[in-house]
Amino acid sequence: MATNRIIKEYMQLQKQPVNSVTIAPREDNLYLWEGKLMGPFNSPFKGGVFNIEITFPQEYPFKPPILKVTTKIYHPNIDDDGSICMSILKSDIWKPTIKITQVLEALINLINEPNPADALRPNIGHEYSTNYKEYVENAKRYVNMYAKQ
Repeated sequence: MATNRIIKEYMQLQKQPVNSVTIAPREDNLYLWEGKLMGPFNSPFKGGVFNIEITFPQEYPFKPPILKVTTKIYHPNIDDDGSICMSILKSDIWKPTIKITQVLEALINLINEPNPADALRPNIGHEYSTNYKEYVENAKRYVNMYAKQ
């Protein structure tokens, strides 16, 4: 079942791509997708290109995929190894009806609008909430150091 669903969702993405994202399965593994996310224009990540990867479990769509940002990013909801704290991917919230397009759109929204209350990196979440200007400067510095192509 997972294989058919993954193929169907990839074909749907081909017809209706998500803005700012290019992603495809690896040639040797349908369950591992790799791609790029362009830093949203109206964010401190503008001009950055971030590598992302999605790993689908064998139980997909009944279990959520694992989404990672493999390019270093200064963000309260994305930790140093690229793990993402995003409510849509939590097992108690995930529903089999959620599509990968929705996951990718939720990632773009999260990058645009961090959730400091659910931070994987509390220090960055605190900075975002209390000193937004410094947060923006640090985020831009990371883009220049790690996400310029």
